[in-house]
Amino acid sequence: MGTSISISEVIRVLEQLAPPALQESYDNAGIQCGDPQAAVTGVLITLDVTPEVVDEAIATGCNLIIAHHPVIFGGIKKITRSTPTGRILLQAIRHNITLYAAHTNLDNVTGGVNSMIARKLGLRNTRILQPLKGKLCKLVTYVPPSHLDAVREALWATGAGHIGQYDQCSFNSSGTGTFRGAAESHPFAGQPGTLHQEPEIRTETIFPTWKEQEVVAALLASHPYEEVAYDLYPLENGWPTMGAGILGELPEHLTEETFLALVKKTFSIPVIRHSPLLGQPVSKIALCGGAGSFLLRDAITAGAHFFLSGDIKYHQFAEPDGKIVMADIGHYESEQFTKQLFLELLTKKFSTFAVRLSEVNTNPVGYYL
Repeated sequence: MGTSISISEVIRVLEQLAPPALQESYDNAGIQCGDPQAAVTGVLITLDVTPEVVDEAIATGCNLIIAHHPVIFGGIKKITRSTPTGRILLQAIRHNITLYAAHTNLDNVTGGVNSMIARKLGLRNTRILQPLKGKLCKLVTYVPPSHLDAVREALWATGAGHIGQYDQCSFNSSGTGTFRGAAESHPFAGQPGTLHQEPEIRTETIFPTWKEQEVVAALLASHPYEEVAYDLYPLENGWPTMGAGILGELPEHLTEETFLALVKKTFSIPVIRHSPLLGQPVSKIALCGGAGSFLLRDAITAGAHFFLSGDIKYHQFAEPDGKIVMADIGHYESEQFTKQLFLELLTKKFSTFAVRLSEVNTNPVGYYL
């Protein structure tokens, strides 16, 4: 009999790709209800959680539902059967089903929602359209040369030192540190009460802000000094691999009509709303799953020929102003491949329980053809 896997272990894999700290301030990604320590009996993947999806989980023996959209966005004053949210939560709790959502944190990572859309369209040379800012921090500390490697290895083990496609990044310069310990001190070198000079290496590296506690703990555990001198600097640098939207290139130039036909087929969309066509070849594409109209200026600045997203309002179709073609491919339609993203990630990591795609169509928008 195989070793059981806890729900928290499954969540840990999801959050390695999409850390909760990357979600937008209005969002509520993470566990919506349930016991993370329970053993997984099966996972049901959906874009949205509806009462029908919970019924499906019960029927298939799944006690973990993973969704893109959270069930709970704002505060809840009561849980009753009078609302869909209340019925979902009551049914899930009654049957010991954990609900988990990876939402804007999954939107904001390379390899997430937008990367999957770009992959489906065959885009190449992709990059984040609007990199996140304010999510990086720099650590500077001073280490005797004999312990430099040990300290850096400890920091890198936490995930510090990543810049784009490179890891173990640091800058190191030699200097001299001075200190004088009190009578009760136990200095690494020198004698208490005497000013001491010690050759040191100033080493600096970067890390995500939410790893600060882990990084500092690793520094203190690996550093030989009784009192460790270090500085933390918040950075305003854009984070090239984290942020909103994707920019990429088609393998070949297409006409606008041919590209629209490709999009319609790829996303199985009955109709595409778009701003006026410009009669130009199409090669550079910007996109954002869900409601991404806030990225239009970024798409124009990046020189994209098309911008794909959902939930575009009537007056917003005038904003491209002949600089780009903006197309609304639907909120649900643009994010539909997120289910496949979850499936691929979990089936690579786990084989002791079933991972299923929900067969319930949770798209609240219908089309009359």
